[in-house]
Amino acid sequence: MLIVQKYGGTSVGTLERIQNVANRVAKARDEGKDLVVVVSAMSGETNKLIEYAHFFSKNPIKREMDILLSSGERVTAALLSIALNEMGYKAIALTGRQAGIKTDTAHTIARIESIDTSKIQEKIQDGNIVIVAGFQGINDKGEVTTLGRGGSDLSAVALAGALKADACEIYSDVDGVYTTDPRIEPKARKLDFISYDEMLELSSLGAKVLQNRSVELAKKMGVTIVAKSSFTDAPGTIISEAKEDKMEEVLVSGVALDKNQARITLRGVEDRPGIAAEIFKKLADENINIDMIIQNASEDKDGVKKTNLGFTVAQNQLEDAKNVIQNFNQEIGSVDFDENVAKVSIVGVGMKSHSGVAATAFEALAKNNINIEMISTSEIKISMIIDEKYGELAVRVLHDAYGLDKK
Repeated sequence: MLIVQKYGGTSVGTLERIQNVANRVAKARDEGKDLVVVVSAMSGETNKLIEYAHFFSKNPIKREMDILLSSGERVTAALLSIALNEMGYKAIALTGRQAGIKTDTAHTIARIESIDTSKIQEKIQDGNIVIVAGFQGINDKGEVTTLGRGGSDLSAVALAGALKADACEIYSDVDGVYTTDPRIEPKARKLDFISYDEMLELSSLGAKVLQNRSVELAKKMGVTIVAKSSFTDAPGTIISEAKEDKMEEVLVSGVALDKNQARITLRGVEDRPGIAAEIFKKLADENINIDMIIQNASEDKDGVKKTNLGFTVAQNQLEDAKNVIQNFNQEIGSVDFDENVAKVSIVGVGMKSHSGVAATAFEALAKNNINIEMISTSEIKISMIIDEKYGELAVRVLHDAYGLDKK
């Protein structure tokens, strides 16, 4: 049996915790399992390296950032291998490049294009526990690339799929997926199962358990994920295809809060065919992800139609977005930037077959004087932009409104 395990930053945050991971890996090895272990950088290491870079530059060169940031995972991989070998277990650490992970050329947000598993399989056949530095790969120019925040999850799922592993276990400091963040709502309940689609929405909406791209890839490759804690033996949460017989039972599965949001409002935009395409094409060319979009009805001013166009981006992409928007100065009256917003969302496959879900959310927020500034919906999701200071209150209000503390 081949298992891919992934350990997050908190799981390997200290030398003692790396030893704890080594003990867990050794136990699985003693049970006769072949193991590929993907590791993140030690907790806080990536942020520290980013701070180092920003000491010298506000906008450091992305290629150099990849060289810098990829070092954190390599340190963890080497330390875990050293610990396991000292315990008498044959283990070898591999970088993303050595593990055969090939990516595109987008530095700091690369996408995996293929994986050559031959070296990993060779090492497994030689009796090794293979430890892979997550979050990284190499492009066709031989340059080191990184996969973006949470990229070690992506590395683990991609390797599990490529190796046709029997399971992909993602270990962190929480023992599974909860109906919302327990630190915000103590009544949050751990889910035994959640579908790919629900988990994908929750991940993309701010839930920190799994990186959204890793869930998307798991669905595509048919990889069943088990989210578990590295500090307990609790069974965790299974993430897989939706169970058809359960889809109409659960109305809402979870509530997510994302504070990493910034709203950009373009006022007095010339309302002509193609203007929105031009703006968003320029943003896309800079790999800036647009989330929610709202456009007001146009008004005729001095014979020229003008409109307001608002959209949201991640706060860490706001500076890049500002630079793009400056190129449209002649076609935009004014621009507002607001970082004091948050996105609160409700998710559930049962929303497809139930009416009144949105009304319940709007009514619950209104009763608590929480104003909704933007709304976005899909078949299984409703997202709302609100004032950041009401973010956590909104989570508790919505969690209670849908009775998520009850099975």
